[in-house]
Formats: sequence, C-alpha cells, structure tokens
Amino acid sequence: MRLTARLLQQQQKCRITLFTRPNCGLCTRAKSALSHVWDARPFDYREVDVIDPVHKGWRDLYDLDVPVIHVSKITAAEEDPKLASRAVKLMHRFDPDDVKAKMDLVEKNDA
Repeated sequence: MRLTARLLQQQQKCRITLFTRPNCGLCTRAKSALSHVWDARPFDYREVDVIDPVHKGWRDLYDLDVPVIHVSKITAAEEDPKLASRAVKLMHRFDPDDVKAKMDLVEKNDA
C-alpha cells in the first residue's frame, strides 16, 4: 500500500526541526537517527542551517551546540528563537530511542 500525502499528514503528530550546519559530523549522525525514527514513525521535518544569515537568531543560540532538535506538535506555531527555552529538545548526541521518547512526551502533553 502506498501512502498518499494526505494520509501521511494525518498520521504525523509531531514536527521535528533540526538545527544544523555544513560539515558537521554530529549533524550527519543526528540525521541518520531521525531517518531511523521516520521509517517507523513519520513526522513533519524541518531543517535550519544556523550559518545561513537568514537564521541569525538561531545562530546566536545554537552556533556551537549543533545538532539540536526541537520536537513539537504538528499543529504548534513555527519555531521562534525567543521561545527556544520552552522547546522540547535534544542536543549534541542522541539516538532514535531518545527522539521517540521526546515524541511521546509531546504527544501526551501540550508541549
């Protein structure tokens, strides 16, 4: 059975935003962990390159901390650097089980 975009969107309950930068070995590892999670439990995915001048607010926060992921409900407002302290997040090194645990937390609460 092939999933349609609409059906896939209905199944997704979380949005994961990855804050990354070019030539980051830990970021490559983080993308691999997220890929493994997505295979079992699809989510809406966003990626933010903190080096891009458009994302200066994120660079000020996470320049030396990438990779960072924020996990939120798919219906939540877009990520905002001013509200980053409230985000459900993982930083630096994490594996698929860590990501799934944060997804569970977000799905159970109004995070």
